[in-house]
Amino acid sequence: MYKFEVYQDKAGEYRFRFRASNGELMFSSEGYSAKASALKSIESLKKNIPAATIEDQTTATA
Repeated sequence: MYKFEVYQDKAGEYRFRFRASNGELMFSSEGYSAKASALKSIESLKKNIPAATIEDQTTATA
């Protein structure tokens, strides 16, 4: 099961990590001064990720 983990870093900022079902870290967030902001970002990701597109910026344009 995939999961978000909310935690507080050494500087006191709130961050979250996203882990795969095998425990592998997929990505982590920037720091937020308020826990509510971190939670709001998680909810936004959960809502909007299915509609996200892939933009390949590695292809050369001539």
